[in-house]
Amino acid sequence: MKKDEIKNLIKDLVEKTTVKLKEISVTEDGPKNIWVSVEVTEPHFFISADGEGLHSLNHLVHRIIEAKNPKAKVSPTPGVVEERGLGVVIDINGFQKKHIENVRAIAHMMGERARYFKSSIEVNPMSAFERRIVHEFLSSATDLKTESTGMGHTRRVVIKYVGTI
Repeated sequence: MKKDEIKNLIKDLVEKTTVKLKEISVTEDGPKNIWVSVEVTEPHFFISADGEGLHSLNHLVHRIIEAKNPKAKVSPTPGVVEERGLGVVIDINGFQKKHIENVRAIAHMMGERARYFKSSIEVNPMSAFERRIVHEFLSSATDLKTESTGMGHTRRVVIKYVGTI
C-alpha cells in the first residue's frame, strides 16, 4: 500500500468514529518506517485507558493493510506493520511520540545504571512495542547488550553490561 492510501484509510476510519479530524500528515521516520500523525478534536476517545483506542486503531489499520496486500507482514510488535520491510506507526495528538520518548528515557536511565554498577539490570515488564524501542535505543551502545526474558505479561528487557570491568 502506498502512503496516500494508508493516509486515506486512517482518515476514513477516524471520521467513522464521529471524532472530528483536524489534520493528518505522513512522514518517513528512517528508511523503513512511516509515521502517521493524526490531530483530532477529541483525543481522549483514542488515548484514554492507556491508549487502548489508539492500539485498536493501529491493529485495525494493520489488518486492513494485510488483507489488501497479502505480501504485507504484520510485525509481532503492536502498532507496527511491516510491508516489505516498511513499518507504519499511527500517532494521535502526539500520544505515541510522548510514550516512545518516555520509554527511551527509561532505557537511557537503566543503561546508565548498568554501566555504573557494571552489572545486569532488569527493566519492569513491557509490551513488545516498548521492548523493541529499548532494544533499538541501546543497540548502538558497545558496552551494553539487551535481551528479552520471561513469558507473556511478565516479559521484560535485561540490560547487560559487557564492557571491561
